[in-house]
Formats: sequence, structure tokens, C-alpha cells
Amino acid sequence: MKCYVIPAPKGIESLTLVERPAPTPGPRQVLVRVRATSLNYRDLLTIEAQYARSAPKPDLIPLSDGAGEVVAVGPGVSRVKVGDRVAGCFMQRWFGGAISESAMPSAMGGAIDGMLTELAVLEEEGVVKLPAHLSYEEGATLPCAAVTAWNALVEIGHIKAGDVVQIQGTGGVSIFALQFARMFGARVIGTSSSAAKAERLKQMGAEAVIDYRATPDWDQEALKLTGGRGADITVEVGGAGTLPRSFLATRLGGSIAVIGLLSGMATLDPMPILRRNLKVQGLYVGSTQMFEAMNRAIEANGLKPVIDKVFPFAEVQAAYRHLKSQKHFGKIVISHA
Repeated sequence: MKCYVIPAPKGIESLTLVERPAPTPGPRQVLVRVRATSLNYRDLLTIEAQYARSAPKPDLIPLSDGAGEVVAVGPGVSRVKVGDRVAGCFMQRWFGGAISESAMPSAMGGAIDGMLTELAVLEEEGVVKLPAHLSYEEGATLPCAAVTAWNALVEIGHIKAGDVVQIQGTGGVSIFALQFARMFGARVIGTSSSAAKAERLKQMGAEAVIDYRATPDWDQEALKLTGGRGADITVEVGGAGTLPRSFLATRLGGSIAVIGLLSGMATLDPMPILRRNLKVQGLYVGSTQMFEAMNRAIEANGLKPVIDKVFPFAEVQAAYRHLKSQKHFGKIVISHA
């Protein structure tokens, strides 16, 4: 089988196409023919040796996100069968409940091999069936960004109709958060420095979009837009550069789901958390059970992921460069067909 590996994380050019023997599923494992994968910011950090969580394994097959069809099953498998259309779960060993130490080493495309391959062996409880109306390309966008957004809004934020959700930018997590928030009947306020992207957010249902460059004090503008109350849930993807303003843009007793580090890391003042009685929680994607619940909601509502561009398997480096350019709106996908 053909797959891409990272012999040493020294930039996008280090991504190498190699030939490996086709794998065989063991007990309670499935073999998936991967039809599509998608990129996340974590994948760029990994290949550029900037991922702080841990060093990748040698000759890592990258990418946590992928979808395909089950072509073989090992002994004891009962959750799926040959021919099922599935997506792999970001954490192969986090089925449900709170995240555990045993689940952490099962993160695909980092701790273990990922999905940028023709064939992948996955745990039986590390796959979910795709919503029937989604293509493989659309299904490949779900494992990291969509599950993260679902976790932030549903599991942490306990979203309900009429809530105000604050999102940042137009990456995969933020776009899915917008779609899920509107699905639940919530209002959405976004931030973007691009007028064209801001217009697209509004077309998708955002009530208002603040230009954070023209309005550096965007937290104050968010308060104005909510009558001085603030957002019920803030989906925080920026990190140290945006978190202090997220504290002030979120209502008293509101929830902030801390997800990304796009603007770097720094020491933060905890006083706004205390004064505003905020619930601030970090999250690392989500469990298989969260993925399944999310897929039921996606299927019931006919939700379609937003794909910026699809690259062929032979042009993976170009896909990474497109991600690095930050010109995308929504998800960047690689077709393995």
C-alpha cells in the first residue's frame, strides 16, 4: 500500500510517499480502505516540529481525520461489518466518559499512525458510521474539528435555543461551531479580519461579525451586540492572544471552551475568571460516543460540512501549503480516490 510518512518533522517538504505491506486487522480491529482525509492546524504543527503535546513517533503516518469503507474485520468485531462507510475517531481508545490516561496515547497522526494512507487498521470502537447523506470527502472533515466543536457546545456549554455563541475566525472548528449553534437555535457572533470571510459567515447565519483588526477591543463590541451581557458560550481557538478578551466577552457564569493556540502561549491573569465566575475548560477533541451523538444530529438535520478545497492524493504537500497560507474557509480535504 502507498502511504505518506514524516521521517523527521522538518517542514512540509519532509512529507514522503512510501510503499508498505498491507496491514491485517487483529482481534476487535477493522481494516479501512481510506477514501478521503482532511487537514487540521495540528497537522501543520506536527510536520513543522511545533506540536507541544509530544514528539511524533518515527516515520509517522500523519493526519487524524479520514473516512473510507471497511474491507476486512478481525475476530470479535460486531459494531461494523465489511462494506460499512466509516470515519476513524481521533482517539482510538476513548469510547466514552471522561478522557483517561490510557486514551491519550491513542491519538492518530501524532502518538500513533494516522490516516494519510491507502489502508488503515483501526480499533472497532475507534470508528463510527458516516451519516448516509455525506460523501467520503465530507465525512473526512468530522473526526477532529466537528467533534471538538460538538464537545465545546454540547458537552461543555450545554447549549440551548436562544444562547449566544462567540466564535473566532473561519477555521474548521469555528465553522462547525457556527453550524451546530444555528442547528440548536442559538445566535452566533464571529470575528474575522477578512470582509469576504465575514460575509460568508453572515450568509451561514452569523448574526454579526467583528473585524478584530479594525476593532482591537472586539470584546467590548461583543458586549454591545449582546446588550452588555456577553456570550453564553465562547469557542476559544486563539490562545493567549485572544483568551483575555474572551474572558470579558463572555457573560457572568458563562462557558469558555479552550481549544487552540493559534496566537501562541503566555502567562494569563486569572482574575477575570474569578470575577466573572467563568467556567473555563480545555478540551482535546472528544470520544467515540460524542462522535456518534453528533452524527445522529448531523443526519437528522441534513447538515453538510463546509469544504474549502479538495486536493488529490498526489498533491498532499500543496494541501499543507494551502493550510499554512490561512486563506481557506472551512476544511481542506485530500481525496484518495
